[in-house]
Amino acid sequence: MMRVTLYSKSDCPLCDEARAALDSLQGEIPHERIEVDIESDPSLLALYGEAVPVVQVGPYTLRAPFTVVDLRVSLRAAEERARRMGKRGAPAGARASRLDRGLLFFARHWAAFLNVLVFIFVALPFAAPVLMEVGATTPATWIYVAYRPFCHQMAFRSWFLFGEQTAYPRQSAGTALVPYGQATGLDENDYFGARQFVGNEELGYKVAFCQRDVAIYGGMFLAGFAFALFGRRMKPISTIAWLVLGILPIAIDGGTQLLQGFPIVGALGRESTPLLRTITGGLFGIMNVAFAYPYLQESMSETIAAIVPRLQAAQASPPRPTA
Repeated sequence: MMRVTLYSKSDCPLCDEARAALDSLQGEIPHERIEVDIESDPSLLALYGEAVPVVQVGPYTLRAPFTVVDLRVSLRAAEERARRMGKRGAPAGARASRLDRGLLFFARHWAAFLNVLVFIFVALPFAAPVLMEVGATTPATWIYVAYRPFCHQMAFRSWFLFGEQTAYPRQSAGTALVPYGQATGLDENDYFGARQFVGNEELGYKVAFCQRDVAIYGGMFLAGFAFALFGRRMKPISTIAWLVLGILPIAIDGGTQLLQGFPIVGALGRESTPLLRTITGGLFGIMNVAFAYPYLQESMSETIAAIVPRLQAAQASPPRPTA
């Protein structure tokens, strides 16, 4: 029998009218009605909101307001489509698969999963200096090596723990901090040496992520955590806002710093400061979340809307007789 899904909510006169209309068509076009209360799931409420009642039959979706004629046309179209495809829709007694339940769980908690992954990714680099401080140099080295593909790890652009300062920027950064060359006795133009230098007991030990990367992923975690708590119905920011607030600051700060390495335009370059790297990196991470997460939420809400009726149909189906 053809399955019809009605998305509704309580105290909804239009939902009552939709039920009555479907009942009136039952004799003409037999169907199995599965009703989903959108107030039972925050994602469904965010997806449909004031659009209920919503009727879905096969590939066709009707959103309020619609008439009995609209319903009849959609049911007939779905019936004819199923006939041409050689089937009448999914069997009412089909059991919900473990995959459906797993997908539903992930779709409801995807933001928490991402937040945990981002937190681990940005927290592990801080474990490296902690391990160095307690003398566990081997696991600390593993972390430094593991993060090298993701970050340059240059000491004069990294945070330090357990030392006299939290950072040792280059002399050209113009900060009040003791510069890297003076503190370490190393050449500030030796980029390879800056990557290899992890610190010592006096200066402390560097985090396995540079200052900008810490800010990027830290900003993503904080924004993602806030989104999981309050932002499920948040609309994505515009592309212009993402470019102006997220991309442009980090492009200017990082781009002008990058110019130092080129012989012809090197004079146009500059050395950024820990504060600027933190601000621009944090903005980049936060704006990425504000731009992408609402789209992910919309996709996950649609997944939930597709799976919940299947689960309800499976729960409502009588058990198959055993031989």
